[in-house]
Amino acid sequence: MFLALKELKYSKGRFIMISLIIVLISWLVFFLAGLGNGLSDLGAATLKYGDFDYALFEEESDFSFSKSVLSESSAEELLNEKGVKAVAPIGTASASIRQKESSEDKNSKVDVLIAGIRPGSFMEPEVTSGKTLQPNNPSGVIVNESLKEEGFKLGDTLAINGSTQEMEIIGFTKNQSLSHQPVVFSSLDKLREYKYAAPGSDNGIKNAVNSILIQGEDVDTRKIEKAIGAVQIGSKKETINAVPGYSAENGTISMMVGFLIIISAIVIAVFFYILTSQKTQQFGVMKAIGASNWFIIKSVVSQVFILSVASIAIGIALTYATAAILPDSMPFNLINSLVVSYSLVLLAISVVSSFFSVLKIAKIDPLTALGRVE
Repeated sequence: MFLALKELKYSKGRFIMISLIIVLISWLVFFLAGLGNGLSDLGAATLKYGDFDYALFEEESDFSFSKSVLSESSAEELLNEKGVKAVAPIGTASASIRQKESSEDKNSKVDVLIAGIRPGSFMEPEVTSGKTLQPNNPSGVIVNESLKEEGFKLGDTLAINGSTQEMEIIGFTKNQSLSHQPVVFSSLDKLREYKYAAPGSDNGIKNAVNSILIQGEDVDTRKIEKAIGAVQIGSKKETINAVPGYSAENGTISMMVGFLIIISAIVIAVFFYILTSQKTQQFGVMKAIGASNWFIIKSVVSQVFILSVASIAIGIALTYATAAILPDSMPFNLINSLVVSYSLVLLAISVVSSFFSVLKIAKIDPLTALGRVE
């Protein structure tokens, strides 16, 4: 370690250039990871961070909210099944809303997804301001904070385009979106008044909902499907992946990050290999005066480790600095678990890449190295 630090201090220019490459790679990896997670949140944040394990849908609906219609009474049936701890019926509908006081100008409309839930259920989000859903106020809704940018505020009365229904904003929440639309949480009754206003649109099902989310462990899904009939149960992962466009977006970003990591591994390995090749004569001298291969290898790996840790830390700092100046409208969410996992991956790549240099060090013949003319 002492030798590694001395050389880092002596050959500052050379190591700064290598460090800069690792910093830029780290910065790009973390930025893409944050951007990918931000896009993922836009597509399915409400489900991703929802506290449920399974979801009940109508049979052959492919775990899609838009294709499924169930009776809310199925929720009580589920509570009698083994392993089921709690249930939360949910219904969804896309809508365009505006402030009641505003004109019906096209620019004043905002596309949202209304999610009808039971007040107090585990799917009700935590409010950042205002109040939670109130059973005695069926018109009260909680909306995503992104609507503040559109001029909405607490107490506003919302008009739904194409409907006579109105809602009042009683609370704001954050990071709640689905299908790239901000979510408006309402009571189930209010949702049904809007979504099933046309006679027969609920397929004749009393108290219709789109799905029933389930909390539980060791739930026998096949037994439940047989007991209730004409239903299918999906895991949380299956439910999220069924959101239109979610899998494609996630796959694209993951592939980009994957290719970047592979390319970074090659670039870092080449840099360290060239650096080792330039020091063949010095290593030959060290071997001639009694330094073992293990001693030299430890010095090289220590250099790589120190350099990588410092560079990755700078890359993280630059990413957070970049995130601080990004506009609120940009979907960017860099969570701590992503930072830790990608930091470890980049550190491992750097250390493993140094092993190519280690192989070269082990093959150095002191006499040959000392006789080289550079």
